[in-house]
Amino acid sequence: MTKGIAVYDGDMFGREAVLNARATDDAIREMAPVVWLARENVAIIGRYAHVVAGLTDWRSFSSRSRPWDDPNSARRGILLTDDPPRHTELRRVVSKVLAPSRLKEWAAEFTRVADEQVARLVSRAGDVVDANVDITRPYVHQVLPDLLGMPNEGREHISAFGNIGWATLGPRNEMFHQALRDSETVAQWADWCCARENMTKEGLGEATYRLADTGEITQDEAKLLVRAILSAGSDTTVVTGATAIRAFCEFPDQWDALRANPTLLRNAFDESLRWDSPSRMAGRITAKEITIEGDTLPAGTRTGLLFAAANRDPRRWDEPDRFDITRDLRGQVGWGCGLHSCVGKVMAQLEMDALFGALLKHIGRFEAAGEPEWWMTTIGHGPYKLPVRFTAVAQ
Repeated sequence: MTKGIAVYDGDMFGREAVLNARATDDAIREMAPVVWLARENVAIIGRYAHVVAGLTDWRSFSSRSRPWDDPNSARRGILLTDDPPRHTELRRVVSKVLAPSRLKEWAAEFTRVADEQVARLVSRAGDVVDANVDITRPYVHQVLPDLLGMPNEGREHISAFGNIGWATLGPRNEMFHQALRDSETVAQWADWCCARENMTKEGLGEATYRLADTGEITQDEAKLLVRAILSAGSDTTVVTGATAIRAFCEFPDQWDALRANPTLLRNAFDESLRWDSPSRMAGRITAKEITIEGDTLPAGTRTGLLFAAANRDPRRWDEPDRFDITRDLRGQVGWGCGLHSCVGKVMAQLEMDALFGALLKHIGRFEAAGEPEWWMTTIGHGPYKLPVRFTAVAQ
C-alpha cells in the first residue's frame, strides 16, 4: 500500500455490506479518491471522473489481471480479460454476431413472447407477484437461450450458471462457496448446451461457430464466447428489469410519465441501470504507476473501479438517488465505457423494449408488497426477489 492512501478496514464484500451495497459503495466513494481495502489488498476507485478515466485508459488500467484473479476459475476469461490487440479482434467477431441488424430480426419474437407472458400475468392483478421470478426472469430466460439457439433441456440452470460466473469475480468468501455448490452439474450443462452440435442452425450460437469456420476465432473461443453471452446476458438483464420495476414502485409518478410518453422507454431502462447498476465494480491491474489526486498506485496494483458508486456520484449527477426517466444519461457507466463497453447493449435494450412495451399496455400501477431479497454475489447486486402488486389497465 502507498503511504497516505485512505484505508477501509471493513469487509466490503461481506454479507452485510452486500445487503447494503448502495450505502457501502457510496460511503467508500466519499472517503477519498482512492481507498485501500486492508482485508483484500485492493485499491478502490469510486468517483465518477476517475472511474471513467480508468475505464477508458487500458494502457494504464489493464484487464489482463484483476483482483482475485484465478487462471483456473470456473469462468474462463475471454474478451473482458483481454487488452488490444486481441480484445479488438475478439470484439470485432462478437460485434458481427450481435450486430443490430441481426438482432432487430428477433424484435418481433421478443414482442410475441412478452405479449404472451404479460397477458397471462394480468389475471393476477391485485395479487402479490414477484417482479424477478414472475416477470423479468421467465421472459429473459426464454428469449435469450432461444436467440442463442440453445436446447430447452436444463434451462432451469441459467440463474445458477450466471451466479457462478459472478462469484468468481470476487473474493473466496461465504458467498463464493455458496454460489459454487453443485457447480459441476451446472458447468456440465453449460458445456453441453453451448456445444455446436446441440444448438439450432438459426441461432446466434451457430453464427458464432461459423466465424470459427472462417478462421477468425478458434472453435474453443467460439464456445467460450457463446457461454459468455449466455452468462452476461441473463442475470444482469433480469436484475436491471426488476430494478426498474422497484424504481417504479418507489417513484410511481415515473410510471405515469412513461405511460403518458412511451418513447421514453429506452431512457427509463438506462436510468434504472444508472440508479442501481447490477455490477458493482470492474477489476483491473495497473500497468504502470498511476497518480490520482496525489495518491500514487504502483504498477501491478490490483484495482476495483466502482460502476454503481460512480453512477450515483453527486459530483456528476444532480439528485443521484432520484429515479428520473427524463434525465440526460449521457456518460452513465452502467454499460461500461471505452473499449470494454457492453457489446450486448442492443440485445438487452431490444429485450426490455418488448417486455416493458407489453407491461405498459396492461399495467396501470406497480406498488411494493414487501421487502426485496437481494441477489447475493460479492460483485453483483440487485433484487433477486421483489414482491409487488399491480393494477391492470381496463381493456
